[in-house]
Amino acid sequence: MLDLEQARRDTPGCLDKVFLDSAGSSLPPTPVLDAVFAHLRREADVGGYVAAAERADDLAAVKSSLGRLIGASADGIALVDSATTAWNDFFHAVPLRAGDRVLISEVEYASNAIAVLQRARSVGATVDVIPSDPAGQIDVAALETLLDDRVRLVSLVHVPTNGGLVNPVREVTELAHSHGALVLLDACQSVGQIALDVGELGVDALSATGRKWLRAPRGTGFLYVRPELAATLEPAALDLHSAEWTAADTYRLATDASRFEFWECDVAARLGLGVAADYLLDLGVDEVEAAVAAGADHLRSGLAAIPGVTVRDLGARRCGIVSFTVDGFDPGDVRKQLAARNVTVTASLRGSTLLDMSARGLDAVVRASPHYFCSPDDLDRFLAEVRTLAN
Repeated sequence: MLDLEQARRDTPGCLDKVFLDSAGSSLPPTPVLDAVFAHLRREADVGGYVAAAERADDLAAVKSSLGRLIGASADGIALVDSATTAWNDFFHAVPLRAGDRVLISEVEYASNAIAVLQRARSVGATVDVIPSDPAGQIDVAALETLLDDRVRLVSLVHVPTNGGLVNPVREVTELAHSHGALVLLDACQSVGQIALDVGELGVDALSATGRKWLRAPRGTGFLYVRPELAATLEPAALDLHSAEWTAADTYRLATDASRFEFWECDVAARLGLGVAADYLLDLGVDEVEAAVAAGADHLRSGLAAIPGVTVRDLGARRCGIVSFTVDGFDPGDVRKQLAARNVTVTASLRGSTLLDMSARGLDAVVRASPHYFCSPDDLDRFLAEVRTLAN
């Protein structure tokens, strides 16, 4: 069982407020901050190159820690600066030409969708949307009817940015692979709050951020690519880290997922990412998932009991994101009024998940995302403030 008091001591930023925005950018624990600050101070003493060389083994260990977190080997992990970079790096490395098809879901994130539409337009490919089932998650039966030998990639959002549903992954992957398509899993909102294993899920690639549920610094993220697949792909952009200049007119790609990395990076932030992964592993991913789910369930049941409040979460399986609206209030105004009461939530706007929100006639929802460091008193105070606002 998680030690809530210790988690809160390690998270001083949660002590003077109710913080419910780990789906946006969470509060890094003190060990993460210590690692980042220590390296920055060392850079100031000896310079960035020397400081990085001193931590070469620790930097390599970051990939091992992330690999343990998702059931992957270190050679399948590339360290990047964001989930968007990770997603785009893989997507643009997948061969795509006129007549090919890419499938996205109704809860596709805007950055992914824009990248797909832009590239499809440039090469003459087609983008098709997989419908949702009555529960709101991806309709696996509908997916089967859409798949053919022209589908090159299925983009699957594990957890959407605007609600708590968890999409089925293994079923999607098995169907896609049966037609020769690759599966790219957007795990931006799942890594750090849900236990997952890329081997069990069978995905070809996974993109994730550090700043959300993983509680790492901003400007960190990672890409997992199935190692045997990575060896067949050439990223759209390379440098002297991702490839070696071998002769005047030749170069040789790195043999593993590091071909998706650039040489220049924020070393301090990456060290913080590794500490965040280790911190989570030490706590126990299953324990964290259970604590996050329990907190979210408490919020959903409490919000549902408040007149004028509507919980907007979809899905047969739900996680740590809780979305809702308050009658007569714009979600942005709800966010501001709660902020004035020292409660941090955010608003998820229609443009972030255009297809899903448009289909449901929603311009925005309030998004609350309680992490394991939130106390029962925090959750009850949030509910009390929403009740006061609604009434």
